[in-house]
Amino acid sequence: MAVQQYDDNLQTNPYAIYTVALDVDGKQVLTDQEGYIQNMDEWSESFVEAPVRDMLKHFKKAWGEEFATNHYLHEIFPKGGPQKQGNRLAGIRRTKGEH
Repeated sequence: MAVQQYDDNLQTNPYAIYTVALDVDGKQVLTDQEGYIQNMDEWSESFVEAPVRDMLKHFKKAWGEEFATNHYLHEIFPKGGPQKQGNRLAGIRRTKGEH
């Protein structure tokens, strides 16, 4: 993961300060500092797996090994899992295809 100054030409997040390059199947995919992908043409199922791994690494440092698991995240976000419940709490609309 490499941190770079935010490129204003991306114009995907007006509050972005920097981008993070994630390694996805040997390619660099840019996200903003909150993990939102910058170029939707680069989205893949492998991209999903890469941010989840990155998130769990962060939780491992912050909370310890015991709490850095998908199982624990679903325990603390029981109403639809961490992504759905987090989106609702943040006021983000329901995503297409969400049950």
